[in-house]
Amino acid sequence: MAEKSFKYVIVGGGVSAGYAAREFVKLGLKPGELAIISKEAVAPYERPALSKGYLFPESPARLPGFHVCVGSGGERLLPEWYKENGIELILSTEIVKADLAAKALSTSSGDTFKYQILIIATGSTVIRLSDFGVQGADAKNIFYLREVDDADKLVEAIKAKKNGKAVIVGGGYIGLELGAALKINNLDVTMVYPEPWCMPRLFTAGIAAFYEGFYKNKGINIIKGTVAVGFTSDSNGEVKQVELKDGRSLDADIVVVGVGGRPLISLFKGQVEEEKGGIKTDGFFKTSIPDVYAVGDVATYPLKLYNELRRVEHVDHARKSAEQAVKVIKAKEEGNSIEEYDYLPYFYSRSFNLSWQFYGDNVGEAILFGDNNPESAEPKFGTYWVKDGKVVGVFLEGGTADEYKAIAKLARVQPSVESLDQLAKEGLSFASKV
Repeated sequence: MAEKSFKYVIVGGGVSAGYAAREFVKLGLKPGELAIISKEAVAPYERPALSKGYLFPESPARLPGFHVCVGSGGERLLPEWYKENGIELILSTEIVKADLAAKALSTSSGDTFKYQILIIATGSTVIRLSDFGVQGADAKNIFYLREVDDADKLVEAIKAKKNGKAVIVGGGYIGLELGAALKINNLDVTMVYPEPWCMPRLFTAGIAAFYEGFYKNKGINIIKGTVAVGFTSDSNGEVKQVELKDGRSLDADIVVVGVGGRPLISLFKGQVEEEKGGIKTDGFFKTSIPDVYAVGDVATYPLKLYNELRRVEHVDHARKSAEQAVKVIKAKEEGNSIEEYDYLPYFYSRSFNLSWQFYGDNVGEAILFGDNNPESAEPKFGTYWVKDGKVVGVFLEGGTADEYKAIAKLARVQPSVESLDQLAKEGLSFASKV
């Protein structure tokens, strides 16, 4: 029942924690001032690798190869880096109680950590089918993907069920990326999701039609408009079938579920102001409690560009919000001020030989341009979103680095558009003129 005190404590050991640590070191940190407390057993790493390179059958990504901050082209922070910079990396440690008034965190083993300044970077957890009481959802070989441990178990199952049948439950980010990864591993893949098309939170029907067509051409079976309502297993407790609401049942050796996440904020319930499912912050990631900051998935903050409060679940924001909070903390100590967070929403994904990026806001009228034929040898297409006569969002598949820079600039500038027909005709060349 030890008690330790630190000037700064980051609770959570994901992407945000690693980028915050790097920013502290950059701006001046004394040995022993900072602790990172993580329930994971490894130093902070770039989480997107788990649904991409980690599952490749050849030359897969493995730690220590994708510790932060390699995902943004930065230095790789190995466990030794934390030691060398006097940062206490407290791994395999779960905080079970947070007393923000007393500035104290308690662990499951009864230890206490005191702090002067706290950064909440607890991230999200996956939504499980067992949360909805789905029958048989605790069978073996039903997987969720959030941490390295999850990915390791899935890799083992892929090896054990060579050329077997896989069912992906969910048609979002994880569903699409894992559908591709399992197909590359020569599994027979079926995707199941209730929506009329994949990734409906971002994709229009026109965008989705391309990816669904492309996946079908790769031999992936897609079943839309229904959900998994139960699982049957064999005598070893291993999943064998997925029962669908429409009455069909699918054979399965492996099931991967990707039906969303929820921010991990229960430790702080009733102690901080909440908004839109997250912890409410200002543009400096300060919460309603002095000396407590929240970053990444858990923060609901003012998105200056659109003048509204948003909670963003994406690695880019996890990195940038963490850096912003540390800059704020250090500026305050030095009596300086900094600009408030001015974030341009950004999402991206890679699967098979495809790669897309999106910037801005997907509201208003969607204008499709380019070649979105899934049969094309080199498909390249995009979509502009136009609201109140201005382009507010852009999606592009198959772009170059310069083209992605151009669409990011366009989403930030929000140029006026006189004719939607003309915009569709001009396509990508419109972005290069901004």
